[in-house]
Amino acid sequence: MVAKPPDWTTPADIRAASLRSWNSGELLREAALPMGLYPRRRALKYPSATALRTDYALAAAWAHAWEPAPRGCSLEYVSVGANTIGANTLPSAAVFGTAADEIAFLGMGREAARFSVLAGRIAELDAGLLAWSLRRPLELLKHGEVALTAARVAVWLAANPAPGIYLRQLSLPGVHTKFVETHRRLIDGMLAVLVPDRPLAGKNYARRHGFLAAPERVRIRYLDPSLSPVPGMADVEMTATAFAALEVDADTIITTENLVNFLALPPAPRTLAVFGGGYGFLALREAAWLGTKEVLYWGDIDTHGFGILDQLRSHHPHVRSILMDEQTLLSHQDFWGREDAPTHAMLNHLSPAESALYAQLQAGTYRPGLRLEQELLRWDFVLERLP
Repeated sequence: MVAKPPDWTTPADIRAASLRSWNSGELLREAALPMGLYPRRRALKYPSATALRTDYALAAAWAHAWEPAPRGCSLEYVSVGANTIGANTLPSAAVFGTAADEIAFLGMGREAARFSVLAGRIAELDAGLLAWSLRRPLELLKHGEVALTAARVAVWLAANPAPGIYLRQLSLPGVHTKFVETHRRLIDGMLAVLVPDRPLAGKNYARRHGFLAAPERVRIRYLDPSLSPVPGMADVEMTATAFAALEVDADTIITTENLVNFLALPPAPRTLAVFGGGYGFLALREAAWLGTKEVLYWGDIDTHGFGILDQLRSHHPHVRSILMDEQTLLSHQDFWGREDAPTHAMLNHLSPAESALYAQLQAGTYRPGLRLEQELLRWDFVLERLP
């Protein structure tokens, strides 16, 4: 049986190959800074002499599809079948003289012209940013004017490694209060080119760029009114530094990531409640005095709940979890929900029972993506188990 047309290279196949070069940024880079890739010859798979003999009409139709040569390229030809049915001249390669020719073939001339203008403007801000433009040409096209504004921020950050102001105090043309936070990946990509030796690691974006950052804060409730330093002042928020220096004559500290639970905890003698807000318990890491207290953690029964427990234990190994066990989970099946993005992190600070339940949640043993939010627990069940 003769080969089917898809086995022979069509203009659409060459277009697909050229699109891959466009999508990788190669065509724009080569057009801006030629590196010797052109003229580029893209070979064609053409009908064999056997195909010409067995289905000449199909082969002729394929050859006709290459007439005239597509815009931007010229064709090379080869003679096929001279010793069987007579010589037939068939296209054997599409040749692009320059990157601009291949861009024209794709119909991307307007985009290429826009890239050239944008790359020129960004290089005017700092010549070093031309390297970023060539590395990320499609990103420059995608962001356009936004990229130019990001470039102004990157240039400023390169010149000011320790600004000593708050991030939202940054005053540059077109940089509104949330611009840097919204486009930080774009800015950091440019900054990595301008100052390649500057470390850009760290979870707190403001701090790693030398900006002032709002201090971490801790919210507490005095569940024993007699512990409060001021009568009637039961709910207090303070900086993490102040919490680390806190002197409170409590025996038990109940930490919870759920605000409703934090607010609903009943009065208890010599007990303090601490609200962490998700992974916010990092603010407790410097509070060495917690080592002399019974510290309890009450979180959601889901993978992130155990992740937060693991994080808290990495600084305070004696922390004990409450209401995060299989009995609690199975006693509240009517309230099971779904965790949208479970974590699969390796947790090294869980007890054997906690590790087993964490593994079951990851595996979907009870239900895929199972989550039990602690605010949904029945309070009669909770009160029986609180210390």
